[in-house]
Amino acid sequence: MKTFKPLFFVMLVLLSFKAISLPALSSFPSAKATIFLDFDGQFVNASSWNGGTPFYCTPSGFNDAQITEIFNRVAEDYRPFNINITTDSTVFLKAPLTQRMRIIITLTSSWYAGVGGVAYTGSFIWGDDTPGFVFPDRLSYSTKNVAECCSHESGHTVGLSHQAKYSGTCALITAYNDGVGTGQIGWAPVMGNSYYRNLSGWNNGPTPSGCAADQDNLSIITSRNGFTYRPDDYSDDPASNPTLLTVTNTQFSVDGIITTSTDKDAFELNLPKDGVFRLNANPFSVGPNNDGADLDVKVTLLDSSMQAIQVYDPSDLLNVSIDTVLSSGIYYVVLQGTGNVNTTNYGSLGSYKISGTYAPLSVTPVTKVLLSGKIDKEKHDLSWDIISDEPIANLSLESSSDGTIFSTLTSLSSGAKVFDYTPFLNQTVFYRLKVTSVKGQVVYSNIISLKATQNTGKIFTISTLVHSDITVNASENYKFQLADMSGRVMKTGNANSGFNNININNCPNGIYFLQLISNSQRTTQRIVKL
Repeated sequence: MKTFKPLFFVMLVLLSFKAISLPALSSFPSAKATIFLDFDGQFVNASSWNGGTPFYCTPSGFNDAQITEIFNRVAEDYRPFNINITTDSTVFLKAPLTQRMRIIITLTSSWYAGVGGVAYTGSFIWGDDTPGFVFPDRLSYSTKNVAECCSHESGHTVGLSHQAKYSGTCALITAYNDGVGTGQIGWAPVMGNSYYRNLSGWNNGPTPSGCAADQDNLSIITSRNGFTYRPDDYSDDPASNPTLLTVTNTQFSVDGIITTSTDKDAFELNLPKDGVFRLNANPFSVGPNNDGADLDVKVTLLDSSMQAIQVYDPSDLLNVSIDTVLSSGIYYVVLQGTGNVNTTNYGSLGSYKISGTYAPLSVTPVTKVLLSGKIDKEKHDLSWDIISDEPIANLSLESSSDGTIFSTLTSLSSGAKVFDYTPFLNQTVFYRLKVTSVKGQVVYSNIISLKATQNTGKIFTISTLVHSDITVNASENYKFQLADMSGRVMKTGNANSGFNNININNCPNGIYFLQLISNSQRTTQRIVKL
Protein backbone atom coordinates (compact mmCIF):
# COMPACT_ATOMS: atom_id res chain seq x y z
CA MET A 1 0.00 0.00 0.00
CA LYS A 2 2.90 2.34 0.78
CA THR A 3 4.29 1.99 -2.72
CA PHE A 4 0.92 1.92 -4.48
CA LYS A 5 -0.33 5.29 -3.31
CA PRO A 6 2.65 7.35 -4.55
CA LEU A 7 2.64 5.55 -7.90
CA PHE A 8 -1.09 6.05 -8.24
CA PHE A 9 -0.67 9.73 -7.37
CA VAL A 10 2.08 10.12 -10.01
CA MET A 11 -0.14 8.44 -12.61
CA LEU A 12 -2.98 10.83 -11.81
CA VAL A 13 -0.65 13.82 -12.03
CA LEU A 14 0.66 12.66 -15.42
CA LEU A 15 -2.85 12.06 -16.70
CA SER A 16 -3.94 15.46 -15.47
CA PHE A 17 -0.94 17.09 -17.18
CA LYS A 18 -1.75 15.23 -20.38
CA ALA A 19 -5.37 16.36 -20.20
CA ILE A 20 -4.30 19.97 -19.69
CA SER A 21 -1.82 19.83 -22.58
CA LEU A 22 -4.31 18.43 -25.10
CA PRO A 23 -5.60 20.96 -27.64
CA ALA A 24 -8.95 22.26 -26.29
CA LEU A 25 -11.06 22.46 -29.43
CA SER A 26 -14.76 23.17 -29.95
CA SER A 27 -16.57 23.31 -33.28
CA PHE A 28 -19.71 25.21 -32.18
CA PRO A 29 -19.33 26.48 -28.57
CA SER A 30 -22.81 28.04 -28.39
CA ALA A 31 -24.53 24.68 -28.94
CA LYS A 32 -25.81 22.77 -25.89
CA ALA A 33 -25.68 19.32 -27.49
CA THR A 34 -22.12 17.99 -27.27
CA ILE A 35 -19.98 15.10 -28.50
CA PHE A 36 -16.74 14.82 -26.53
CA LEU A 37 -13.75 13.17 -28.22
CA ASP A 38 -11.80 11.88 -25.22
CA PHE A 39 -8.15 11.22 -26.10
CA ASP A 40 -6.44 11.34 -22.68
CA GLY A 41 -7.64 8.13 -20.99
CA GLN A 42 -10.70 7.47 -18.85
CA PHE A 43 -11.83 5.26 -15.96
CA VAL A 44 -15.07 3.60 -17.09
CA ASN A 45 -17.67 2.46 -14.60
CA ALA A 46 -20.72 1.73 -16.71
CA SER A 47 -22.89 -1.34 -16.26
CA SER A 48 -23.49 -1.47 -20.03
CA TRP A 49 -19.84 -2.25 -20.81
CA ASN A 50 -17.37 -4.99 -19.85
CA GLY A 51 -20.05 -6.96 -18.06
CA GLY A 52 -20.42 -4.15 -15.53
CA THR A 53 -16.81 -4.48 -14.33
CA PRO A 54 -15.07 -1.07 -14.07
CA PHE A 55 -11.91 -0.71 -16.17
CA TYR A 56 -9.34 1.88 -17.13
CA CYS A 57 -8.89 3.03 -20.76
CA THR A 58 -5.40 4.20 -21.66
CA PRO A 59 -4.83 7.39 -23.70
CA SER A 60 -5.05 7.29 -27.48
CA GLY A 61 -1.33 7.74 -28.12
CA PHE A 62 -1.95 10.53 -30.66
CA ASN A 63 -0.01 13.79 -30.61
CA ASP A 64 -1.60 17.23 -30.76
CA ALA A 65 -1.42 17.53 -34.55
CA GLN A 66 -3.09 14.14 -35.01
CA ILE A 67 -5.78 14.96 -32.45
CA THR A 68 -6.47 18.24 -34.24
CA GLU A 69 -6.86 16.48 -37.58
CA ILE A 70 -9.22 13.87 -36.14
CA PHE A 71 -11.24 16.61 -34.45
CA ASN A 72 -11.45 18.62 -37.68
CA ARG A 73 -12.66 15.63 -39.69
CA VAL A 74 -15.36 14.74 -37.15
CA ALA A 75 -16.37 18.37 -36.65
CA GLU A 76 -16.91 18.72 -40.39
CA ASP A 77 -19.16 15.64 -40.45
CA TYR A 78 -21.38 17.25 -37.79
CA ARG A 79 -21.02 20.83 -39.10
CA PRO A 80 -24.60 21.11 -40.43
CA PHE A 81 -26.09 20.46 -37.00
CA ASN A 82 -26.61 22.51 -33.85
CA ILE A 83 -24.12 20.39 -31.92
CA ASN A 84 -20.63 21.02 -30.54
CA ILE A 85 -17.78 18.59 -31.19
CA THR A 86 -15.16 19.15 -28.49
CA THR A 87 -11.94 17.77 -27.02
CA ASP A 88 -12.48 19.72 -23.77
CA SER A 89 -13.90 17.68 -20.86
CA THR A 90 -15.07 20.81 -19.04
CA VAL A 91 -17.28 21.72 -22.00
CA PHE A 92 -18.69 18.19 -22.04
CA LEU A 93 -19.49 18.22 -18.32
CA LYS A 94 -21.44 21.48 -18.67
CA ALA A 95 -23.70 20.04 -21.37
CA PRO A 96 -27.15 18.62 -20.41
CA LEU A 97 -27.01 14.94 -19.42
CA THR A 98 -29.52 13.99 -22.09
CA GLN A 99 -27.66 15.86 -24.83
CA ARG A 100 -24.10 14.70 -24.55
CA MET A 101 -21.88 11.79 -25.51
CA ARG A 102 -18.30 10.81 -24.67
CA ILE A 103 -16.38 8.88 -27.34
CA ILE A 104 -13.25 7.39 -25.77
CA ILE A 105 -10.34 6.95 -28.19
CA THR A 106 -8.18 4.37 -26.45
CA LEU A 107 -5.62 1.63 -26.99
CA THR A 108 -7.47 -0.51 -24.41
CA SER A 109 -9.30 -2.74 -26.87
CA SER A 110 -8.89 -6.35 -25.70
CA TRP A 111 -12.14 -6.27 -23.72
CA TYR A 112 -14.20 -5.93 -26.94
CA ALA A 113 -12.79 -8.01 -29.79
CA GLY A 114 -13.07 -7.74 -33.54
CA VAL A 115 -14.19 -4.14 -34.15
CA GLY A 116 -12.66 -0.69 -34.63
CA GLY A 117 -15.20 0.88 -32.34
CA VAL A 118 -18.46 0.29 -30.52
CA ALA A 119 -21.41 2.32 -29.21
CA TYR A 120 -25.06 1.82 -28.29
CA THR A 121 -27.68 3.01 -30.76
CA GLY A 122 -29.65 5.92 -29.31
CA SER A 123 -27.47 6.30 -26.20
CA PHE A 124 -26.91 10.03 -26.79
CA ILE A 125 -30.18 10.80 -24.94
CA TRP A 126 -29.96 8.11 -22.19
CA GLY A 127 -28.73 10.62 -19.63
CA ASP A 128 -26.34 8.22 -17.84
CA ASP A 129 -23.05 9.07 -19.61
CA THR A 130 -22.69 5.64 -21.20
CA PRO A 131 -19.71 6.23 -23.54
CA GLY A 132 -18.80 4.91 -26.96
CA PHE A 133 -15.32 3.67 -27.91
CA VAL A 134 -12.86 3.86 -30.82
CA PHE A 135 -9.75 1.64 -30.92
CA PRO A 136 -6.82 3.15 -32.93
CA ASP A 137 -4.81 -0.09 -32.74
CA ARG A 138 -7.57 -1.80 -34.74
CA LEU A 139 -7.54 1.04 -37.30
CA SER A 140 -3.83 1.04 -38.21
CA TYR A 141 -3.36 4.16 -36.07
CA SER A 142 -4.64 6.11 -39.08
CA THR A 143 -6.05 9.57 -38.32
CA LYS A 144 -8.43 9.23 -41.28
CA ASN A 145 -9.72 5.85 -40.09
CA VAL A 146 -10.03 6.93 -36.46
CA ALA A 147 -11.97 10.05 -37.47
CA GLU A 148 -14.33 8.04 -39.69
CA CYS A 149 -14.89 5.61 -36.81
CA CYS A 150 -15.54 8.45 -34.35
CA SER A 151 -18.23 9.87 -36.65
CA HIS A 152 -19.64 6.38 -37.26
CA GLU A 153 -19.88 5.44 -33.56
CA SER A 154 -21.25 8.87 -32.70
CA GLY A 155 -23.80 8.27 -35.46
CA HIS A 156 -24.97 5.16 -33.63
CA THR A 157 -25.43 7.15 -30.43
CA VAL A 158 -27.72 9.67 -32.20
CA GLY A 159 -29.95 6.87 -33.46
CA LEU A 160 -28.43 5.52 -36.68
CA SER A 161 -27.87 1.91 -37.65
CA HIS A 162 -25.55 0.59 -40.36
CA GLN A 163 -26.10 1.21 -44.06
CA ALA A 164 -25.70 -1.70 -46.42
CA LYS A 165 -25.02 -2.25 -50.11
CA TYR A 166 -27.36 -4.30 -52.32
CA SER A 167 -27.27 -5.49 -55.92
CA GLY A 168 -29.79 -4.39 -58.53
CA THR A 169 -31.86 -7.45 -57.63
CA CYS A 170 -31.81 -6.58 -53.90
CA ALA A 171 -29.26 -9.23 -52.99
CA LEU A 172 -27.18 -8.16 -49.99
CA ILE A 173 -23.58 -7.44 -51.06
CA THR A 174 -22.25 -6.19 -47.72
CA ALA A 175 -23.75 -5.02 -44.44
CA TYR A 176 -21.31 -2.09 -44.47
CA ASN A 177 -21.72 -0.06 -47.67
CA ASP A 178 -18.16 0.64 -48.82
CA GLY A 179 -19.22 3.21 -51.39
CA VAL A 180 -18.07 3.77 -54.95
CA GLY A 181 -15.57 5.77 -56.98
CA THR A 182 -12.01 7.04 -56.61
CA GLY A 183 -10.18 10.31 -56.17
CA GLN A 184 -11.72 13.38 -54.58
CA ILE A 185 -15.28 12.30 -55.36
CA GLY A 186 -14.91 8.65 -54.28
CA TRP A 187 -17.83 8.35 -51.84
CA ALA A 188 -19.10 6.15 -49.00
CA PRO A 189 -21.72 6.68 -46.27
CA VAL A 190 -20.57 7.53 -42.73
CA MET A 191 -22.68 4.64 -41.40
CA GLY A 192 -21.13 2.17 -43.84
CA ASN A 193 -17.43 1.55 -44.37
CA SER A 194 -15.98 4.96 -45.25
CA TYR A 195 -12.31 4.24 -44.49
CA TYR A 196 -11.27 3.96 -48.13
CA ARG A 197 -13.14 6.85 -49.80
CA ASN A 198 -12.30 10.54 -49.58
CA LEU A 199 -15.85 11.89 -49.61
CA SER A 200 -17.94 10.48 -46.76
CA GLY A 201 -21.36 11.75 -45.84
CA TRP A 202 -24.75 11.19 -44.29
CA ASN A 203 -27.01 9.13 -46.49
CA ASN A 204 -30.58 8.10 -47.17
CA GLY A 205 -30.15 4.45 -48.07
CA PRO A 206 -30.90 0.85 -47.09
CA THR A 207 -29.86 -0.90 -43.89
CA PRO A 208 -28.94 -4.57 -43.41
CA SER A 209 -32.61 -5.11 -42.52
CA GLY A 210 -33.58 -5.05 -46.18
CA CYS A 211 -33.15 -3.48 -49.60
CA ALA A 212 -36.24 -1.30 -49.09
CA ALA A 213 -35.47 -0.43 -45.46
CA ASP A 214 -34.09 3.03 -46.18
CA GLN A 215 -32.64 5.03 -43.31
CA ASP A 216 -32.90 8.81 -43.61
CA ASN A 217 -29.84 9.84 -41.59
CA LEU A 218 -30.54 13.58 -41.52
CA SER A 219 -34.15 13.24 -40.40
CA ILE A 220 -33.19 10.84 -37.59
CA ILE A 221 -30.30 12.97 -36.32
CA THR A 222 -32.35 16.18 -36.24
CA SER A 223 -35.57 14.76 -34.78
CA ARG A 224 -34.62 12.38 -31.95
CA ASN A 225 -31.81 14.06 -30.03
CA GLY A 226 -33.00 17.48 -28.88
CA PHE A 227 -31.16 19.44 -31.58
CA THR A 228 -31.69 20.22 -35.24
CA TYR A 229 -29.74 22.06 -37.95
CA ARG A 230 -27.60 25.12 -37.39
CA PRO A 231 -29.30 28.44 -38.18
CA ASP A 232 -28.92 29.35 -41.86
CA ASP A 233 -26.07 31.82 -42.29
CA TYR A 234 -26.96 33.49 -45.62
CA SER A 235 -30.00 34.17 -47.76
CA ASP A 236 -30.88 31.43 -50.24
CA ASP A 237 -32.28 33.87 -52.81
CA PRO A 238 -30.12 36.40 -54.68
CA ALA A 239 -33.25 38.52 -55.14
CA SER A 240 -33.85 38.72 -51.39
CA ASN A 241 -31.13 40.17 -49.16
CA PRO A 242 -28.01 38.58 -50.67
CA THR A 243 -24.78 39.12 -48.72
CA LEU A 244 -22.51 41.75 -50.26
CA LEU A 245 -19.03 40.55 -51.17
CA THR A 246 -16.84 43.52 -50.34
CA VAL A 247 -13.69 43.92 -52.44
CA THR A 248 -10.76 45.31 -50.43
CA ASN A 249 -7.49 45.99 -52.27
CA THR A 250 -8.73 43.81 -55.16
CA GLN A 251 -9.46 40.87 -52.80
CA PHE A 252 -12.58 39.40 -51.23
CA SER A 253 -13.38 36.38 -49.05
CA VAL A 254 -16.22 34.91 -47.03
CA ASP A 255 -16.85 31.69 -45.06
CA GLY A 256 -20.09 29.76 -44.97
CA ILE A 257 -21.86 26.48 -44.25
CA ILE A 258 -24.30 24.49 -46.37
CA THR A 259 -26.58 22.88 -43.79
CA THR A 260 -29.25 21.11 -45.86
CA SER A 261 -29.58 19.67 -49.35
CA THR A 262 -31.82 22.63 -50.29
CA ASP A 263 -29.62 25.30 -48.71
CA LYS A 264 -28.09 27.91 -51.03
CA ASP A 265 -25.91 30.86 -50.09
CA ALA A 266 -26.38 33.96 -52.23
CA PHE A 267 -23.85 36.79 -52.55
CA GLU A 268 -23.89 40.09 -54.41
CA LEU A 269 -20.89 41.59 -56.17
CA ASN A 270 -20.83 45.17 -57.48
CA LEU A 271 -18.11 45.79 -60.09
CA PRO A 272 -17.58 49.49 -60.82
CA LYS A 273 -15.47 48.81 -63.93
CA ASP A 274 -14.77 46.05 -66.42
CA GLY A 275 -12.31 43.69 -64.79
CA VAL A 276 -10.72 40.27 -64.44
CA PHE A 277 -12.75 38.23 -61.95
CA ARG A 278 -11.22 35.20 -60.25
CA LEU A 279 -13.01 33.17 -57.60
CA ASN A 280 -12.17 30.00 -55.70
CA ALA A 281 -14.83 28.18 -53.73
CA ASN A 282 -13.20 25.49 -51.61
CA PRO A 283 -14.87 23.04 -49.21
CA PHE A 284 -13.27 22.64 -45.80
CA SER A 285 -10.49 20.05 -45.93
CA VAL A 286 -7.56 18.84 -43.86
CA GLY A 287 -5.04 18.48 -46.66
CA PRO A 288 -4.33 18.64 -50.41
CA ASN A 289 -6.86 17.48 -53.01
CA ASN A 290 -9.76 18.33 -50.68
CA ASP A 291 -8.75 15.57 -48.24
CA GLY A 292 -11.55 15.05 -45.73
CA ALA A 293 -14.05 17.38 -47.42
CA ASP A 294 -17.77 16.60 -47.15
CA LEU A 295 -19.12 19.29 -49.48
CA ASP A 296 -19.12 19.02 -53.27
CA VAL A 297 -19.36 22.66 -54.36
CA LYS A 298 -21.49 24.05 -57.17
CA VAL A 299 -21.43 27.77 -58.05
CA THR A 300 -23.78 29.70 -60.32
CA LEU A 301 -22.78 33.14 -61.60
CA LEU A 302 -25.73 35.38 -62.45
CA ASP A 303 -26.03 38.82 -64.05
CA SER A 304 -28.04 41.76 -62.70
CA SER A 305 -31.26 40.38 -64.17
CA MET A 306 -30.74 37.06 -62.33
CA GLN A 307 -29.94 35.21 -65.54
CA ALA A 308 -27.29 32.51 -65.23
CA ILE A 309 -24.05 33.41 -67.00
CA GLN A 310 -22.36 30.12 -66.18
CA VAL A 311 -22.79 27.15 -63.83
CA TYR A 312 -19.51 25.82 -62.43
CA ASP A 313 -19.64 22.20 -61.30
CA PRO A 314 -16.46 20.24 -62.17
CA SER A 315 -17.20 16.55 -62.61
CA ASP A 316 -14.12 15.22 -60.79
CA LEU A 317 -13.37 17.98 -58.26
CA LEU A 318 -15.09 19.13 -55.07
CA ASN A 319 -13.97 22.75 -55.43
CA VAL A 320 -14.78 25.40 -58.04
CA SER A 321 -12.49 27.91 -59.76
CA ILE A 322 -13.66 30.82 -61.92
CA ASP A 323 -11.37 32.92 -64.12
CA THR A 324 -13.21 35.27 -66.44
CA VAL A 325 -13.63 38.88 -67.52
CA LEU A 326 -16.80 40.71 -66.45
CA SER A 327 -18.18 44.04 -67.55
CA SER A 328 -19.05 46.62 -64.94
CA GLY A 329 -22.33 45.98 -63.13
CA ILE A 330 -24.01 43.91 -60.45
CA TYR A 331 -23.49 40.16 -60.32
CA TYR A 332 -24.63 37.38 -58.01
CA VAL A 333 -22.79 34.28 -56.85
CA VAL A 334 -24.91 31.38 -55.58
CA LEU A 335 -23.16 28.47 -53.86
CA GLN A 336 -24.75 25.13 -52.99
CA GLY A 337 -23.92 21.49 -52.44
CA THR A 338 -24.18 19.19 -55.43
CA GLY A 339 -24.01 15.53 -56.30
CA ASN A 340 -21.70 13.72 -58.69
CA VAL A 341 -21.49 10.39 -60.49
CA ASN A 342 -21.05 8.58 -57.17
CA THR A 343 -23.72 10.16 -54.98
CA THR A 344 -26.57 12.67 -54.82
CA ASN A 345 -26.53 16.07 -53.11
CA TYR A 346 -28.31 14.59 -50.03
CA GLY A 347 -25.17 14.51 -47.88
CA SER A 348 -23.20 17.19 -49.73
CA LEU A 349 -23.09 19.42 -46.67
CA GLY A 350 -20.44 21.30 -44.75
CA SER A 351 -18.34 24.42 -44.58
CA TYR A 352 -16.57 26.30 -47.34
CA LYS A 353 -14.50 29.38 -48.08
CA ILE A 354 -14.98 31.72 -51.01
CA SER A 355 -11.94 33.82 -51.89
CA GLY A 356 -10.90 35.69 -54.95
CA THR A 357 -9.73 38.82 -56.68
CA TYR A 358 -11.23 41.50 -58.89
CA ALA A 359 -8.79 43.62 -60.91
CA PRO A 360 -10.26 46.46 -62.97
CA LEU A 361 -9.00 46.63 -66.52
CA SER A 362 -7.01 49.67 -67.55
CA VAL A 363 -8.55 52.09 -70.01
CA THR A 364 -8.04 50.37 -73.31
CA PRO A 365 -8.49 51.39 -76.92
CA VAL A 366 -10.08 47.98 -77.56
CA THR A 367 -13.77 48.70 -76.98
CA LYS A 368 -15.38 45.52 -78.30
CA VAL A 369 -14.39 41.86 -78.64
CA LEU A 370 -17.31 39.64 -79.57
CA LEU A 371 -16.69 35.93 -80.21
CA SER A 372 -19.19 33.66 -81.92
CA GLY A 373 -19.07 30.10 -83.17
CA LYS A 374 -20.97 27.29 -84.82
CA ILE A 375 -20.59 23.60 -85.60
CA ASP A 376 -20.23 22.65 -89.26
CA LYS A 377 -20.26 18.86 -89.49
CA GLU A 378 -17.26 17.83 -87.38
CA LYS A 379 -15.65 21.28 -87.38
CA HIS A 380 -15.86 24.13 -84.89
CA ASP A 381 -16.08 27.40 -86.86
CA LEU A 382 -15.14 30.46 -84.81
CA SER A 383 -15.34 34.11 -85.82
CA TRP A 384 -15.05 37.42 -84.02
CA ASP A 385 -15.62 41.12 -84.27
CA ILE A 386 -13.12 43.59 -82.77
CA ILE A 387 -13.52 47.36 -82.45
CA SER A 388 -10.35 49.17 -81.44
CA ASP A 389 -8.92 52.67 -81.63
CA GLU A 390 -5.39 51.25 -81.74
CA PRO A 391 -3.81 48.53 -83.86
CA ILE A 392 -3.94 44.94 -82.56
CA ALA A 393 -0.60 43.28 -81.91
CA ASN A 394 -1.72 39.66 -81.72
CA LEU A 395 -4.62 37.35 -81.03
CA SER A 396 -4.77 34.12 -79.04
CA LEU A 397 -7.67 31.73 -79.13
CA GLU A 398 -8.04 29.96 -75.78
CA SER A 399 -10.00 26.81 -74.97
CA SER A 400 -11.21 25.04 -71.84
CA SER A 401 -12.94 21.79 -70.98
CA ASP A 402 -14.86 23.27 -68.03
CA GLY A 403 -15.26 26.98 -68.78
CA THR A 404 -12.99 28.03 -65.93
CA ILE A 405 -9.38 27.08 -66.68
CA PHE A 406 -8.25 28.20 -70.15
CA SER A 407 -5.10 27.48 -72.13
CA THR A 408 -3.91 28.74 -75.51
CA LEU A 409 -5.37 26.77 -78.37
CA THR A 410 -3.60 28.69 -81.12
CA SER A 411 -1.96 32.07 -81.81
CA LEU A 412 -3.32 34.06 -84.72
CA SER A 413 -2.25 37.03 -86.77
CA SER A 414 -3.61 40.44 -85.79
CA GLY A 415 -5.77 40.59 -88.90
CA ALA A 416 -7.37 37.16 -88.49
CA LYS A 417 -11.16 37.11 -88.35
CA VAL A 418 -11.97 33.39 -88.40
CA PHE A 419 -10.60 30.05 -87.28
CA ASP A 420 -11.90 26.53 -87.78
CA TYR A 421 -10.63 23.10 -86.79
CA THR A 422 -11.83 19.65 -85.78
CA PRO A 423 -11.38 18.84 -82.07
CA PHE A 424 -9.87 15.43 -81.39
CA LEU A 425 -11.74 14.93 -78.11
CA ASN A 426 -15.43 14.13 -78.16
CA GLN A 427 -16.54 16.70 -75.56
CA THR A 428 -17.96 20.18 -75.18
CA VAL A 429 -15.30 22.87 -75.60
CA PHE A 430 -15.37 26.43 -74.21
CA TYR A 431 -13.64 29.25 -76.11
CA ARG A 432 -12.55 32.83 -75.53
CA LEU A 433 -10.38 35.22 -77.57
CA LYS A 434 -7.47 37.10 -76.02
CA VAL A 435 -6.69 40.39 -77.77
CA THR A 436 -3.42 42.27 -77.15
CA SER A 437 -3.04 45.83 -78.44
CA VAL A 438 0.22 47.35 -79.65
CA LYS A 439 0.41 49.12 -76.28
CA GLY A 440 0.34 45.78 -74.47
CA GLN A 441 -3.21 46.10 -73.18
CA VAL A 442 -5.11 42.80 -72.95
CA VAL A 443 -8.84 42.33 -73.47
CA TYR A 444 -10.79 39.06 -73.40
CA SER A 445 -13.91 38.26 -75.37
CA ASN A 446 -17.05 36.64 -74.09
CA ILE A 447 -16.94 32.87 -73.50
CA ILE A 448 -18.85 30.54 -75.81
CA SER A 449 -19.25 26.76 -75.81
CA LEU A 450 -19.68 24.35 -78.69
CA LYS A 451 -21.01 20.88 -78.08
CA ALA A 452 -19.11 17.69 -78.75
CA THR A 453 -18.58 16.53 -82.29
CA GLN A 454 -18.14 13.00 -83.50
CA ASN A 455 -14.56 11.77 -83.58
CA THR A 456 -13.64 11.42 -87.24
CA GLY A 457 -10.42 9.52 -86.69
CA LYS A 458 -8.40 12.09 -88.66
CA ILE A 459 -4.76 12.56 -87.83
CA PHE A 460 -4.63 16.18 -89.06
CA THR A 461 -6.94 19.18 -89.03
CA ILE A 462 -5.71 22.26 -90.88
CA SER A 463 -6.79 25.88 -91.19
CA THR A 464 -7.22 26.46 -94.92
CA LEU A 465 -8.04 30.19 -95.14
CA VAL A 466 -5.13 32.03 -93.57
CA HIS A 467 -3.49 35.45 -93.30
CA SER A 468 -0.04 34.79 -91.88
CA ASP A 469 -0.04 31.36 -90.18
CA ILE A 470 -1.28 27.92 -91.16
CA THR A 471 -2.51 26.21 -88.00
CA VAL A 472 -2.13 22.42 -87.88
CA ASN A 473 -3.71 20.27 -85.17
CA ALA A 474 -2.15 16.81 -85.22
CA SER A 475 -2.48 13.71 -83.08
CA GLU A 476 0.97 12.46 -84.18
CA ASN A 477 4.40 13.91 -84.89
CA TYR A 478 4.81 14.76 -88.57
CA LYS A 479 6.87 16.28 -91.39
CA PHE A 480 5.50 19.02 -93.64
CA GLN A 481 6.23 20.58 -97.03
CA LEU A 482 4.59 23.72 -98.44
CA ALA A 483 4.68 24.32 -102.20
CA ASP A 484 3.19 26.97 -104.47
CA MET A 485 1.07 26.33 -107.59
CA SER A 486 4.17 25.78 -109.71
CA GLY A 487 5.50 23.12 -107.36
CA ARG A 488 8.24 25.32 -105.91
CA VAL A 489 8.91 24.31 -102.29
CA MET A 490 8.43 27.28 -99.97
CA LYS A 491 8.85 25.67 -96.55
CA THR A 492 9.73 22.31 -94.98
CA GLY A 493 10.09 21.12 -91.43
CA ASN A 494 9.17 18.76 -88.59
CA ALA A 495 6.55 19.29 -85.89
CA ASN A 496 5.30 17.52 -82.78
CA SER A 497 1.73 16.46 -82.13
CA GLY A 498 -0.67 19.15 -80.95
CA PHE A 499 -1.14 22.66 -82.31
CA ASN A 500 1.58 24.21 -84.47
CA ASN A 501 1.68 27.34 -86.61
CA ILE A 502 3.50 27.43 -89.95
CA ASN A 503 4.29 31.08 -90.65
CA ILE A 504 3.84 32.14 -94.28
CA ASN A 505 4.00 35.89 -93.72
CA ASN A 506 6.72 36.24 -96.37
CA CYS A 507 4.76 34.29 -98.98
CA PRO A 508 2.58 36.31 -101.38
CA ASN A 509 -1.18 35.90 -101.33
CA GLY A 510 -2.38 32.97 -103.39
CA ILE A 511 -2.94 29.22 -103.39
CA TYR A 512 -0.49 26.74 -101.85
CA PHE A 513 -0.38 23.00 -101.22
CA LEU A 514 0.60 21.68 -97.78
CA GLN A 515 1.74 18.05 -97.57
CA LEU A 516 1.78 16.41 -94.11
CA ILE A 517 3.35 13.02 -93.42
CA SER A 518 3.09 11.06 -90.17
CA ASN A 519 3.72 7.40 -89.34
CA SER A 520 0.13 6.47 -90.12
CA GLN A 521 -1.13 9.05 -92.63
CA ARG A 522 -0.08 11.21 -95.57
CA THR A 523 -2.35 14.08 -96.65
CA THR A 524 -2.23 17.12 -98.91
CA GLN A 525 -4.40 20.18 -98.26
CA ARG A 526 -4.98 23.28 -100.39
CA ILE A 527 -4.21 26.51 -98.53
CA VAL A 528 -5.52 29.94 -99.53
CA LYS A 529 -3.55 32.92 -98.23
CA LEU A 530 -5.69 36.06 -98.15
